Amino acid sequence: MIDIRKLKELVKLMVENDLSELDLRDQEEKVTVKRGYGGVPVVQSMALPAAPMAIARPAAGGAESADGDGADEAGLVAIESPMVGTFFSAPNPDAEPFVKVGASVDASTTVCLVEAMKVFNEIKAEVNGTIEKVLVKSGESVEFGQRLFLVRG
Repeated sequence: MIDIRKLKELVKLMVENDLSELDLRDQEEKVTVKRGYGGVPVVQSMALPAAPMAIARPAAGGAESADGDGADEAGLVAIESPMVGTFFSAPNPDAEPFVKVGASVDASTTVCLVEAMKVFNEIKAEVNGTIEKVLVKSGESVEFGQRLFLVRG
């Protein structure tokens, strides 16, 4: 994960030079910063070669889901929050959600934003499949590792 001081320097560099996008890579990490909703930078950071930002693990079969319906989740893969922050399902309040139940996703599909420290972070699916459940409502606080979506591969 990128050092927060480095991230602040990148955002400052973007603002000072009126950049709309910044893409940096080294041997271990890739960081992309884009101006997002309301001019606020959106950051995507991932370890290289392909370590996922959103950790996807098979859900425990028969475990109760976050929405409390207790439905069987065998065979579903969870997309989890890589950080503490506020979940946003769409790029702005008037836009359609990035994904809905039934939407097909691949590893590069943006599924939501998580705002942390005034920075909107794009969360990628990191899995291929179909969205079966959205477990969080837009505007809700999320924890590190909290399941956001369930995907059927």
